[in-house]
Amino acid sequence: MSPIENLLVIDKQLAVSVYLQVANGIIAYIRQGHLKPGEALPASRVLAKALQVHRKTIIAAYDELYAQSWVEVYPRKGIFVANNLPEVTAQPLSASENRLAAKTNFVVDNRITEADQFVKMPGRNLVFNDGFPDTRIAPVDLLVREYRRFASYRFTHKYLMYGPEQGSEALRNELSRFLAETRGIRASPDDILITKGVQMAIYLTSQVLITKNDIVIVADPGYSGANKVFEHAGAKLQLVSVDDQGINLDEIEKICKRKKVRLVYVIPHHHTPTTVTLSSERRMRLLELAHKYGFAIIEDDYDYDFHYSSSPILPLASADYYGSVVYIGSFCKTIAPGIRIGFMVAPENFLIQATRLRKLIDRQGEQLLEEALANLLKNGDIGRHLKKANKLYHERRDILCNLLQQHLSEYISFRIPDGGFAVWIQYIDILDPVKVAKRAAELGLVISDGTDYYYDKNYKNNAIRLGFASLNTTELQEAVDILKRAISDVLG
Repeated sequence: MSPIENLLVIDKQLAVSVYLQVANGIIAYIRQGHLKPGEALPASRVLAKALQVHRKTIIAAYDELYAQSWVEVYPRKGIFVANNLPEVTAQPLSASENRLAAKTNFVVDNRITEADQFVKMPGRNLVFNDGFPDTRIAPVDLLVREYRRFASYRFTHKYLMYGPEQGSEALRNELSRFLAETRGIRASPDDILITKGVQMAIYLTSQVLITKNDIVIVADPGYSGANKVFEHAGAKLQLVSVDDQGINLDEIEKICKRKKVRLVYVIPHHHTPTTVTLSSERRMRLLELAHKYGFAIIEDDYDYDFHYSSSPILPLASADYYGSVVYIGSFCKTIAPGIRIGFMVAPENFLIQATRLRKLIDRQGEQLLEEALANLLKNGDIGRHLKKANKLYHERRDILCNLLQQHLSEYISFRIPDGGFAVWIQYIDILDPVKVAKRAAELGLVISDGTDYYYDKNYKNNAIRLGFASLNTTELQEAVDILKRAISDVLG
């Protein structure tokens, strides 16, 4: 028996195929020098008998080795370790060359600024984030189930090749049905573009619509991630206020009377950061203003599916008879932020341009993931997950609001949000959110310092968002306790 037959160990309980275990084992022994270039390997029957596996398994392993150029096959002679092995040892650089240059030899303009993020890598700290779902309840097992199904399909290989630039046809078909049933949006599959989250959809829209010095209206306080995108596209931002009914339409109309507005960005449900919902009356008026003054609307409906107090108001896009709205949404909140699937719904002429730009950036999305999500939508798994998640997040909202009322009512004020993932709280005037955040971090709690919500970073803002969805009951209690201690320490 040759040495290789003694060295190879096969574990049929592993997820790795047996033929790959054989091939990888032989490659390892070639690398280690146990098998020399030109040395003969055992015949397939001999090795199969020694390892107690089927001969076809050894043939598949040898085929794999041949495909990777580790072995050479000579008819009527046998299989031999290749004389010219596929790996080449890298030549070490001198000590002075053994690193990248600190700076480029060409000019790089420092014109791309990053949207502010208060959430750092928390380690073991608790995090009152900006409002994210709990990834611990993400239906990962359902996604894995769909991937396993694809592994057994004969046609799966086609999803590993290039596909439609607009995204999986199956997913767009299911989205068309889902949006009609849940949001009253009558969009055909051809009216939908799949993106990698809402952020990509905002970027694509801004690049298609905005030219230098175009006027874009945004709410203040608002979502800085969108503001940065618009400014990068060359826009001049016009800021309007937000009240309990949402973005201020009177201010928008005043701007439209004085200037040519290209775009209005609005978050109609659970506005970031204030959590307010745009009223039905303002929605209809905004559509009329868009028609009258000829501006586009980006309707960012990133968490439409999470509403607790009553049925959500239908999106602007469901009543857009003039073709003014670019509607964007995402499954990043439905499932988990790491599942980067968003979507854009818009009239054909705009969508063609957005699709062409998306192709220039990234060609297409991940077909297998999109196909898996299409199946989850089709068989109702997403709907069932949303029902469970809504119930859980509703409970957590109530728990946090009760804790805030019981323990912090003398220091803060807030309104209970209708939905979403966060509560917008207002500190009393003598409290500095920056100092509170700093002290909370020292005590083990990461929270916002309030500097990211207003366009003017020097604006004196006493409000922050407390995300409740990603914390369980025990964590919410501990987080509120730490916040109370931080406030007490700041007040002295």
